[in-house]
Amino acid sequence: MKFNANLGSLDRGLRILFGMALFVMGYMGYIGSFGWVGILVGGILLLTAVFTFCPIYSLLRISTAPKSDASDE
Repeated sequence: MKFNANLGSLDRGLRILFGMALFVMGYMGYIGSFGWVGILVGGILLLTAVFTFCPIYSLLRISTAPKSDASDE
């Protein structure tokens, strides 16, 4: 199965920023008893940013990637 990139650079940057913040806040205990949620959501945001693919965007047929990156090869 081939995944086409559907995340643009701004989207990726925001996912990395918020993913790191949530992950670290959850890990360090700043979120409280729901720290595991921060770790989980932060990890998902980081993974989608690294692979430039968001499954939810794919289901909704949304793409923030430039047209040249989102096309089939």
